[in-house]
Amino acid sequence: MPTLAFGGTARKYGTHYSGTVTVDSDYFMGVNIIFQVFTVNILFKNTAPKPQSNKPGGQAVALRINGDKAAFYNCKFLGFQGTLCDDRGHHFYRNCYIEGTVDFIFGRGRSLYLESHLNVVDNKDLTFITAQGKEEKSENFGYSFVQCKITGSGSGSFLGRAWRKIPQVIFSYTEMGAVVNPLGWSDNRQPDRDSTVFFAEYKNSGPGLNHKGRVKFTKQLKDAQAKNFLSLGYIQDSKWLLPPPK
Repeated sequence: MPTLAFGGTARKYGTHYSGTVTVDSDYFMGVNIIFQVFTVNILFKNTAPKPQSNKPGGQAVALRINGDKAAFYNCKFLGFQGTLCDDRGHHFYRNCYIEGTVDFIFGRGRSLYLESHLNVVDNKDLTFITAQGKEEKSENFGYSFVQCKITGSGSGSFLGRAWRKIPQVIFSYTEMGAVVNPLGWSDNRQPDRDSTVFFAEYKNSGPGLNHKGRVKFTKQLKDAQAKNFLSLGYIQDSKWLLPPPK
């Protein structure tokens, strides 16, 4: 399995420039590489060590996608803090594997994650799967996870935190492992954001599901409310999305 690897960290390069791979162009597709008679997957990896809470700047990005209209099929993203910088534009991920500790999916993209596997690496400190960066009501940003799976060797991981003022993150039909914190979501210790975040769930399952124990600002969506987050229309697929080449 070919590995694109780099050991850059935020301390040395800044978070956004620590990426093993950075894509600034529009219409990018990452898909299975065919080499001779073998079919293998693309794997993005940042080899920097796990960040330590007493040493700031340990964030290390495996992939930063900064272009519009990008799709990833059967890709792996490995890291710790800040693994996938899903930064700007409309993005589609299908059957991908994303691993990390803190904010390991973050940025201001409008992205649909379908049938993907999110794995939380054991960490002594708090862990957060997403840190979505929407700041203004006029911004059309957000992350929608559909038919995904959440696993992990740690405990108490939050589905997302209010890194910015108006983050939008939705998990639907997702199998949530015991690694998920019963509270579900974090306001980043900023109670004023309880009324501005859009953290929502819809028909999820697994031991990490706990409607009664969720924080009050979590939304449990009804069918009509969830509809817009479940289809490819969420990322305006009809304008650009093509199936992967065989």
